[in-house]
Amino acid sequence: MNFDLTPEQDQLREAVRALGRRYGHRYFVEKAKAGEQTTELWHEAGQLGYLGVNIPTEYGGGGGGITELAIVCEELAAAGCPLLLLVVSPAIAATVINRHGTEEQRSRHLPGLADGSEKIAFAITEPEAGSNFHRLGTVARRDGDDWLLSGRKCYISGVDGAQHVLVVARTEDAASGRLAPALFLVPTDAAGLTWSTLDMEIVSPEKQFLLYLDDVRLPADALVGESLDAGLPALFAGLNPERITVAAMGAGTGRYAIERATEYTATRKVWGGRTIGSHQGVSHPLAHAAVQVELARLMIQKAAVLYDAGRDLEAGVAGNMAKYAAGEAAALAVDTAVQALGGAGMTTEYGVATLLGAVRAGRIAPVSREMILNFVAQHVLGQEKSY
Repeated sequence: MNFDLTPEQDQLREAVRALGRRYGHRYFVEKAKAGEQTTELWHEAGQLGYLGVNIPTEYGGGGGGITELAIVCEELAAAGCPLLLLVVSPAIAATVINRHGTEEQRSRHLPGLADGSEKIAFAITEPEAGSNFHRLGTVARRDGDDWLLSGRKCYISGVDGAQHVLVVARTEDAASGRLAPALFLVPTDAAGLTWSTLDMEIVSPEKQFLLYLDDVRLPADALVGESLDAGLPALFAGLNPERITVAAMGAGTGRYAIERATEYTATRKVWGGRTIGSHQGVSHPLAHAAVQVELARLMIQKAAVLYDAGRDLEAGVAGNMAKYAAGEAAALAVDTAVQALGGAGMTTEYGVATLLGAVRAGRIAPVSREMILNFVAQHVLGQEKSY
């Protein structure tokens, strides 16, 4: 059991931290409030190889795993720049294509995902079904050699900056007549694909969208994998990296908030010349939040190592626990930081209240804390399924 990073991972952490701090939270907030994307940061991270750390070297990546990508997600968030598209494009899309795509799909998409020149959004959630893929209403049906996709998706991140959307649809099994999930790479300029912006109370450069698919015609090779049998394994291949990297982003955000608060409380003097951080009523809540963030980081590390070792079942349990722990810790850390700063905590200048919406959403998405508790109760504690 070794909790130390490798020298290469340590170097990656330091390098990403330095990049993130050169941009910082002010840059992130200014871009968000201007309705712009963090294009400069994304492109530089791609040029430096940070977006493709989990992609094989033969496709231009770093040859690492989700452990390395989690480091990138955490350190950028710890610098005040939590990039949601890191979770969507390199973690979900690149993993799915690498593990279950055809060789032609890997050669076509992975190099661009590695250097950041291509972004792929991910669309599973629907207005009626949520993310329950057993009840998805988006259906793909054959029309000669082509596919026709119809349906609706919601809460889809970053479509406006992506070249493709990885859409989860359902196809009819010819033998049984049952609907089974399948994944399709849909160009964002495809005829019949439209979207509208969802207004969110979250300060983020990455917008959320409603997607409408009206008989979107796709060629046969838009289906991810060699056959429909790849659908379910491909879907699950992307969900564990999603949970782990979302958790890493949450842990980084928690670290950022605690750092901002401790800098302030260690120098702010109001009563009797002592810093407000010398009072346990201020320091103990911050210390408690720091403990929770560190515990979440340990579970994230465990989940990432299990996933990279190919132990998918164990990684599924650990990934869900990591996401739960990091979601709770990040929300606690940001709220505690705001309280410690008092009125200053609600200002844009001090850069903590701007994260309240995002960390609250982290307890809901991409899977809610309640569904994680259902999962743990059923699969870890052996209880009867409750939903």
